[in-house]
Amino acid sequence: MRVFVTGASGHVGSAVIPELLEAGHEVVGLARSDKSANALTAAGAQVHRGDLDDLDGLASAAAAADGVIHLAFKHDAMFAGDFDSAVTADLRAIDTLGNTLAGTGKPLVTTSGTMLLAFAGLEDAATEADVIDAGPRIDAENAVVKLAERGIRSSVVRLAPTVHSTLDHNGFVPTLISLARAKGVAAYVGDGDNRWPAVHTLDAARLYRLALESAPAGSRLHAVDDQGISFREITEAIGRGLNVPVVSIPAAQADAHFGFLSAHATADNLSSSTLTQELLGWKPVQPGLIDDLRQGHYFDVPATLTP
Repeated sequence: MRVFVTGASGHVGSAVIPELLEAGHEVVGLARSDKSANALTAAGAQVHRGDLDDLDGLASAAAAADGVIHLAFKHDAMFAGDFDSAVTADLRAIDTLGNTLAGTGKPLVTTSGTMLLAFAGLEDAATEADVIDAGPRIDAENAVVKLAERGIRSSVVRLAPTVHSTLDHNGFVPTLISLARAKGVAAYVGDGDNRWPAVHTLDAARLYRLALESAPAGSRLHAVDDQGISFREITEAIGRGLNVPVVSIPAAQADAHFGFLSAHATADNLSSSTLTQELLGWKPVQPGLIDDLRQGHYFDVPATLTP
């Protein structure tokens, strides 16, 4: 299968590319810079130069492919405080890909997150069957599922907030480590019993491949291994890795300590992937988050604190 991948040189994309190639697929990756293009070429993929704003380029690359995996998102704009424009660009890209693939029966796999469900006030573990009517990024997820009605084998992979591995340099875990380094303490809020799910990057990459190959149209999938690790336990692992004190802070200080991450640091996001595992035969086999943190690679090189 000839597969067009956006976000191909990013964290998850850098694992999806070899996963696809090893399975015998031909890969064309979207690259907006020479650095990204060189990385894709070195990995054995073909290069399509462009970005999410080049809608004609997205359409032509999708039309020439047998399937599409959409991983790209304007994280730089989001972290700069322009979340709305990042969300709008994502919706435009999905609309373009959908219009191009309509009526072909080809697969389109896109990306969402389980953390979106944490802010919906669910009482039990979030499952693939949980749906929110509307909201930032949720609108994109719902639009992709609805593309099944237009003759596209569409599916959405909801990533756990902590996608961890040696490939993770700018995600939530490196950001928490950078905060702990900068402040001299690793902190959690209150009792720290709120839970985050996690998945290893390589396990997530395999799920994207399986979704491309066989997910039924309109599927919501959960890339989740650890269903819910307490934020306190994650903080304690970071404290051990950095050899800094682990402290509890009151909720009133969360914004000052965590900045843009404060809402996530207090979110309870217990999530299940049972339905995904049953549907696609996907089973995580890589180390869990705490074991991965014990390996030390997150602490070998100072992570870059995202503004």
